[in-house]
Amino acid sequence: MQADLHSRMVSLLKVLFPLLALALLSTLFLLSRKVDPDSVIPFADKEIQDRLRDQQVTGPFFSGTTADGDQISFSAEKLTTPQNEVGANRAEDVRIVMDLAGGTNLTLNARVAHFELPKDRAELEGNVVIETSTDYRIESDRLTTQMTELDVRSPGPVQAQGPMGTLNAGSMTIASPEQGQAAQLIFKDGVKLVYNPKLSEK
Repeated sequence: MQADLHSRMVSLLKVLFPLLALALLSTLFLLSRKVDPDSVIPFADKEIQDRLRDQQVTGPFFSGTTADGDQISFSAEKLTTPQNEVGANRAEDVRIVMDLAGGTNLTLNARVAHFELPKDRAELEGNVVIETSTDYRIESDRLTTQMTELDVRSPGPVQAQGPMGTLNAGSMTIASPEQGQAAQLIFKDGVKLVYNPKLSEK
């Protein structure tokens, strides 16, 4: 008797479940409103495909403070995470502002930047320009920098305009000698300075 009741219940549920599913679906269709074509976000098909393929953020902005108290902010036109690459990001039209604890301000601009979070490293490429509050303007093809502390390096040639004149060098570093000490701007490897006394008088 119990087995017969169980089989009847199963047969009844087999009929009720599909009916309930149809009722829910019809309710969803009744509640859904008509989509206004003018209110749809205007993404082109190609842009949608690109965003699906590569995780992409438009106009990102991040800021933080290092262990030495240096404040660093980052902004870009676009930030992407290539597919299947963990901890790697590519940014375009990059701007990095560093307000150092010692009072100096640095602004870095570059066409492209690559970030490797596991290595705590960023690489800036393409028309890299550094401007400082001490009236230096430094140009390089490539810069590397740490992401959690002040350690900016140009492994290749740099050209700088400063208070003393025009300077060329094979490499450059901006870093603190020891934790808590003021940052130093150091030019190395065949440094050549064209002294301009008029600039030093300003």
